[in-house]
Amino acid sequence: MASTLQAVAPPAAARQPADPERRPALLVLPALVALAVFFLFPLISMVISAFTDPVPGLGNFTWFFSESQNLRVLGRTFTTALWVTVVALILSYPYAYAMTIAGTRARAVLTLLVLVPFWTSLMVRTFAWVILLQDTGVVNDLLGTIGLGPFSLIRTQTGVVIGMVQLLMPFMVLPLYAVMSGIDRRLLTAAGSMGARPVKAFLDVYVPLSLPGVSAGCLTVFISALGFYVTPALLGSPTDALLSQQIFTQVNGLLKWGRGGAMGVVLLGLTLAMIALLAVTLRRAGKKVTG
Repeated sequence: MASTLQAVAPPAAARQPADPERRPALLVLPALVALAVFFLFPLISMVISAFTDPVPGLGNFTWFFSESQNLRVLGRTFTTALWVTVVALILSYPYAYAMTIAGTRARAVLTLLVLVPFWTSLMVRTFAWVILLQDTGVVNDLLGTIGLGPFSLIRTQTGVVIGMVQLLMPFMVLPLYAVMSGIDRRLLTAAGSMGARPVKAFLDVYVPLSLPGVSAGCLTVFISALGFYVTPALLGSPTDALLSQQIFTQVNGLLKWGRGGAMGVVLLGLTLAMIALLAVTLRRAGKKVTG
């Protein structure tokens, strides 16, 4: 009888349930593989080519920092990204605030307007701006009706900023709205009951509480603007080229993979340094507020 039970009963290891802590790791495994194939491998290849092509060493970085043109392009890239971030923040903050105070239907319409750009090709939207901003385009015609212009909006840095702001505004609005929707508006009423005027209550109470959304949106827009290629190529001019266009020229036009990789490494290093600096600044600011 005992031998029969032993034969029927499964082994102890088979009766043990699977470790529940391993299931989430298995679910994430396909995403990790895709990340390694489509992100880590190209990144590592770029870094390797920057230090080894055409010969091992720091020659590509020496070339980059010794050419004044490269430094001007690098500065123009960060300046353009900064302008795009500032303009996007100025336009997105009141829009996100309006989404929090609007009714249900109006909020749905405002949200739809933010999401519609995600459903349209970036190339199509950029070509639309080419038509709107040309010298005889719709924007200059509208400005002419009120006695302004015409202005040179295309093939200029101004046109590049306008196009990039429109493309990146959703990435500013959504983080702002996510934070603003969680702010208790009764705090403004409480500040008003204590004698604060509406503007002062908004600036001293509401704005500081919305700063996490501001920092998240600004960081997302700024980093995205640094790597834009299509919009600056179509709306800008060769004399106002950004670093992404220079990388394309070095890799596809001149087949200088090492120089293109060095440009990418410099841009990546400066971006990571700015992120680290922002993180330290926000951490210190948070300690001062809680302290």
